[in-house]
Amino acid sequence: MALELPAIVAIAATALPFSIITALSDHKAIVSRLANRVAQTIVDVGVLTLAFALAFALRFDFDLSGQMFKRAVFVLPYAVSLEFVVLNIFGVPRFAWRYVGLREVGRIALATGAAASVFLVFRLIAGDAMLETPAVQYAVIPVGVIVINATLMLLGTGGVRVLRRLLHERHAIRRHSNTTTSTRILLIGAGRAGVQVARELKSRPDLGLHAVGFVDNDPMKLGSEIHGLPVLGASSDLTALCKRLRIEEVVITIASASGAVIRELLHQADEADVTAKIIPGISDILDGRVNLSRIRTVSIEDLLGREAVHLEPDLVGALLADKTVLVTGAGGSIGSELCRQIARLGPDTIVLVERAEPALFQIMRELRLAFGGVNIEPALCDVTDLERLTAVFQRLQPHAVFHAAAHKHVPLMEWNPGEAIKNNVFGTRNVADVADRFGVDTVVLVSTDKAVNPTSVMGATKRIAELYVQGLSQRSTTRYVSVRFGNVLGSTGSVIPIFQEQIRAGGPVTVTHPEMKRYFMTIPEASQLVMQAGAMGRGGEIFVLDMGEPVKIVDLAYDLISLSGLEPGVDVKVEFCGIRDGEKMFEELGFDAEKMAKTRHKKIFTGRDQPPPWEELQEGLERLKRLSSAWTREEVDAGLRALVPEMIAPATPPSEPKADTRAQPSGGLQGEPQQPIAMPKPA
Repeated sequence: MALELPAIVAIAATALPFSIITALSDHKAIVSRLANRVAQTIVDVGVLTLAFALAFALRFDFDLSGQMFKRAVFVLPYAVSLEFVVLNIFGVPRFAWRYVGLREVGRIALATGAAASVFLVFRLIAGDAMLETPAVQYAVIPVGVIVINATLMLLGTGGVRVLRRLLHERHAIRRHSNTTTSTRILLIGAGRAGVQVARELKSRPDLGLHAVGFVDNDPMKLGSEIHGLPVLGASSDLTALCKRLRIEEVVITIASASGAVIRELLHQADEADVTAKIIPGISDILDGRVNLSRIRTVSIEDLLGREAVHLEPDLVGALLADKTVLVTGAGGSIGSELCRQIARLGPDTIVLVERAEPALFQIMRELRLAFGGVNIEPALCDVTDLERLTAVFQRLQPHAVFHAAAHKHVPLMEWNPGEAIKNNVFGTRNVADVADRFGVDTVVLVSTDKAVNPTSVMGATKRIAELYVQGLSQRSTTRYVSVRFGNVLGSTGSVIPIFQEQIRAGGPVTVTHPEMKRYFMTIPEASQLVMQAGAMGRGGEIFVLDMGEPVKIVDLAYDLISLSGLEPGVDVKVEFCGIRDGEKMFEELGFDAEKMAKTRHKKIFTGRDQPPPWEELQEGLERLKRLSSAWTREEVDAGLRALVPEMIAPATPPSEPKADTRAQPSGGLQGEPQQPIAMPKPA
């Protein structure tokens, strides 16, 4: 104890100065804020007083009679007090002066109108007859004074705030101009998004970005000035303008630019040897404002030019809001994005079913940090484990299920066909059966375009999964729907990350075939459309998502090399390695037999082919179950074809994976040359 006391005293003596400094610092900050608030109040009261006095003087040409002068002096304190109270009611004194904008000026205008309305109402109630009463004479403000005072109040109250902002920005520009070197940039697109970027740049001189002007193809804007920046020319002039004006960076601010337009702009920027960046689409910015921190380099998604997805919030909200939603494969690319999109719609609970522990921990942690109001329930569970799956459903009682868990890599499933059967077929059957047992409202199966006339084990197993949920939908009160789409950009094991890895390694970038094409969409787009389709389904449908036009894999390779600042064929070579096991040259999105029909959503189509009889389906599944430990494709072919007679023989016989993984082709994910079936155009 004797030794502890000096130690405690020493610690206290060390900590005391820091405590005093912290307290003084906090006290100084509080005093500073109070002094600032008092100063602003004095300015506001002074402006209101001056505006009211000047209104009287202007109304009577600075020739106030004795009675009118007395009236002005008598009414002034009451009028100014009322106006100040109204400003507080509208929250005007809480505005930060240095950041005042049109929205704040609009609130000041509303407050001014409210105060003037009170004066006018009192004036009308008083009437001309009552003005003969001496007591009323001194309390009534002439109509002309009310109008002039309102105008001066708005100009004065708003003006001092705007002046404060201008002085702050001017000071900031001077300060940063002495300490930083500005990057000269050119804004491409003088529309709404471009104007927002220009405004943001002016208010953020600390970023060291100096906007020189706009480029826009609207001839009516050419030569005009927008938000202080001139419109210098059309997009065809970009290369010449960049060289003449010593531009170092261009920012594409066209909110809905197509992939072809962005590709052309990139080409011109490359010719001028300047960096090109882009803003996210306006629809992706929730608050409607462009945040400069979100301006980024152009990505492959921008070159594909996918339109933004518009959900029907009432319809999707009815499926998910305040409900318990279970997502299988929650740690995967599609599953995790589904969880993010669902969380934004206000569910009560999201149940994360995932068998990979690291992936489950990561998505659980992300969702809990980002969506504190949503209960997140992690369930470490393999969908092939029926007992564990049943326990999860029994404890958490989900209302809706999104089944995204599946083995998706085509060549791997060719080499391990039994695992594809076990996970894709019987894992799906487990989820569907347990959902039926516990009375789940809706089950949405995430399927694939590879299920159409499949040539691969993966495609055939996903087709069987579709057939099973269709058949069960006819026997259950649960609504079962399937949603089919093609490749998603950036998903685990997909072509884009593999290409990027090969580019970082210096190449070569390996592509299967120069004519191989695939449908692509972004992960958020696919996830949103899955939710929309799930909300639309009545049970038994196969929904097909509009994937746009198919894209050549070799074009993706060239685009990615160029976006990395390298020259295809020079810095990084592109090699063709041949079609892999189970792959097609082209993917299809639907069967003719399905007779795909339009739905209420322009990007979603639907088909209703009839599944085989339930008893026949069950017999086929029992035969297939005995093959779930098979090692080779030949062993499972008969079992798969019994349930999927439209299955096409692969273009190449299955083989074991080669030792040289660098030479593995990575472009294309499925080889029988078949043209894709055209989808009906939306109305």
